[in-house]
Amino acid sequence: MATSSSNSPALLEIAEVSKSFGPVAVLRSVSLQVTKGEVVTIIGPSGSGKTTLLRCVNFLESYDSGSIRIDGKEVGYRDSGTRQRRSERDLAAMRAETGMVFQSFNLFPHLTAAGNIMLGLTKVRGKSNAEARSIAEHWLGRVGLAHKADSLPAELSGGQQQRVGIARAVAMEPKILLLDEITSALDPELVGEVLAVVKSLAEDGMTMVMVTHEMAFARDASSRIVFMADGGVSAVGPPKEVLAAETTNERLRTFLARFRASHF
Repeated sequence: MATSSSNSPALLEIAEVSKSFGPVAVLRSVSLQVTKGEVVTIIGPSGSGKTTLLRCVNFLESYDSGSIRIDGKEVGYRDSGTRQRRSERDLAAMRAETGMVFQSFNLFPHLTAAGNIMLGLTKVRGKSNAEARSIAEHWLGRVGLAHKADSLPAELSGGQQQRVGIARAVAMEPKILLLDEITSALDPELVGEVLAVVKSLAEDGMTMVMVTHEMAFARDASSRIVFMADGGVSAVGPPKEVLAAETTNERLRTFLARFRASHF
């Protein structure tokens, strides 16, 4: 099932992508298109392939067959008659176009908040230390952490660490921001501060693909919602349509029933 929300050219094109780990098929011919400025949220039960799909988009995982293109350029493999993996240098440059925020923060513990953001700017984007510091301070201010620029991760709460992770990703000016269960490792009282940052980025037109179990947030922030089950796309559409209580998709209805008590 391939769909996008408009007639605009797709910024991200996923076509018939499959991926197996040994005998286990994790992705089965997944197709999806995302246009510039869209916020597409992927929901589904554990083991449905959501995180693996995100990791394939920026080639942290290779995919066995199919095609993933960002702005028309094939991800991970060279455009040729044979399937040839790109060089590590090419892959690093392509990953810089797809900022990824992980559920486990993944900050470097020996670097300050500013230092974590500056690293990619200097090493990948070739910015001077002064320019990188200025960009880092701008984005830390944007996520409400200007006063924590020189703090180490151990001196930050989980929510603050995740906001640094978001600032680090968007500071690289990626074409697409990938968000993988970014609130799942947080205490409930810290979830709101992180989701507020994501919502503000969405309002600014950042193209995002995110995996989340925060159904109310998915409903309010998404252009479209994709429901994955058994490694494939089972439903896709506007939030009101996909999250409707009267959906005829039995797998989706069973999945959503777990969240109805929260009145999303």
